[in-house]
Amino acid sequence: MVGWMEDPFVPLSFEVPDGYSLSEFHLEPLGEKYNDRDHAAWMSSIDHIRSSPGFDSPESDWPVAMTLEANLEDLVGHAKDFEERRGFTYSILDGDDVIGCIYIYPARRSGHDAEVSSWVRESRAELDAAVWEALSTWIDEAWPFSNPYYAVRA
Repeated sequence: MVGWMEDPFVPLSFEVPDGYSLSEFHLEPLGEKYNDRDHAAWMSSIDHIRSSPGFDSPESDWPVAMTLEANLEDLVGHAKDFEERRGFTYSILDGDDVIGCIYIYPARRSGHDAEVSSWVRESRAELDAAVWEALSTWIDEAWPFSNPYYAVRA
């Protein structure tokens, strides 16, 4: 934890957005409240997510089938990262319907200061490029990164 405090992912003075709204969707920090809907969204979309830019690496086996209880543990972990400013995950929502997720974490890729990835559920695949475009703008305008990596959508 000491290293994190000496070199935080985002400056301590940065006010982390508590959401984002557009007419087509909105974001809320990922948390326990949407466990059932989050689990249903990605469990119904595993192959689609694996083929999405940013998740299509042959080295990755995520997402994997997981129980509702295991999903809850995952959500709790992401919420803790958010609280401790180590990474930021938001549910992508249409009303209260989970249509995807966006993850903002420190970069593992050389030359970047953040890695952003997002997915939309297979039944809402037509929104993938529009979500990517809107969230790319949001990352550029609302976050303190100089060179984030966010896999381009066609």
